[in-house]
Amino acid sequence: MSELLEIIMIVSFGASWPFNVVKSYKSKTTKGKSLYFLCLIFFGYICGIASKLVNPVYMQSIAQKWYVLFFYFLNLIMVGADLCLYFRNKRYERAAKNN
Repeated sequence: MSELLEIIMIVSFGASWPFNVVKSYKSKTTKGKSLYFLCLIFFGYICGIASKLVNPVYMQSIAQKWYVLFFYFLNLIMVGADLCLYFRNKRYERAAKNN
């Protein structure tokens, strides 16, 4: 039951990331974004993944519970994409300012 609740939490958090990534891609601006926040969330997902990998009980049952780690990695990729877009958009803003 705890894994199911964890998955619901991760999916709930993760559901917003694709929309956020698309918005960042289209807007080409960092307005409304916080690099500190993105880095903190990215670090949090790394810690969540690490907590699973160092948990011997979880690792013994990884063949049956791989999906929990899958959602952590999926969210990490989404936040990573948003981080990359942040730096791309920052570059666009600097270029526009210099023109």
